[in-house]
Amino acid sequence: MDATSPILLFDSGIGGLTVLDEMRKVLPDAPVIYAADMAGLPYGTKSEAEVAARVAGLLGRMAERYQPRLICIACNTASTIALGMVRDVLETPIVGTVPAIKPAAALTKSGVFGLLGTETTMRQKYVDDLEHAFAVGKRLLRHGANELVPLAEAKLRGEGVRVDDVAEVAKGLVLQAHGREIDTIVLACTHFPLLEDELREAFGEDVDFVHGAQGIARRIAHLTEGQRFERGSGDRAVTTGELADFERLSQAFAARGIDRLEKF
Repeated sequence: MDATSPILLFDSGIGGLTVLDEMRKVLPDAPVIYAADMAGLPYGTKSEAEVAARVAGLLGRMAERYQPRLICIACNTASTIALGMVRDVLETPIVGTVPAIKPAAALTKSGVFGLLGTETTMRQKYVDDLEHAFAVGKRLLRHGANELVPLAEAKLRGEGVRVDDVAEVAKGLVLQAHGREIDTIVLACTHFPLLEDELREAFGEDVDFVHGAQGIARRIAHLTEGQRFERGSGDRAVTTGELADFERLSQAFAARGIDRLEKF
């Protein structure tokens, strides 16, 4: 395999940067292409058919153009809907992102834990199956919080985000029966860890937050173990949306070693 063959990180927006941050810790020399489907954002309000068709189509074209050694779908909504389909049609190894229900169920002491994600993720059978497999005897409360996605994007652009706005979007989790007993919350959208400080202030210091970025990074490292890496001409980020809008995120990408922003 060519040492410059990249790992492709795909997300609807910039939430996948939370995965990139963890991947850099275990694979600092791996070449990366970060692909943001900004033209399709948000996925959380789309139907399952729309998300599946869009993700499969884009990843097919990106795999052909960039010849990645591995693709990570760094988006819970896309993964819970389209992961199986994409694996069926592409020969490239695929790593998905799914809600960290297993570790959260092990961590909770009260037996009540929460799941914050997009509305589309909340209703997936994939999530039901994870709950049935790993949360037996525990109580999992779900809340779709689509509006946290644009707040996370705004924060990464350097815009001010008010804790009150984050709390207002997320409060539906604790307003449910037994909601006040929640001591652990799964952040089931890669955007949401960008708002962890605001969420912690909103929910209180006694609540633990769990997300899957570290586990995803470890999985990528395992699947590429023994491979040669060479960053070559540098990493890049591509967008399906307007390049001028994408360039407003240039500082966030530059902080992660990505200086080339391009239109896909």
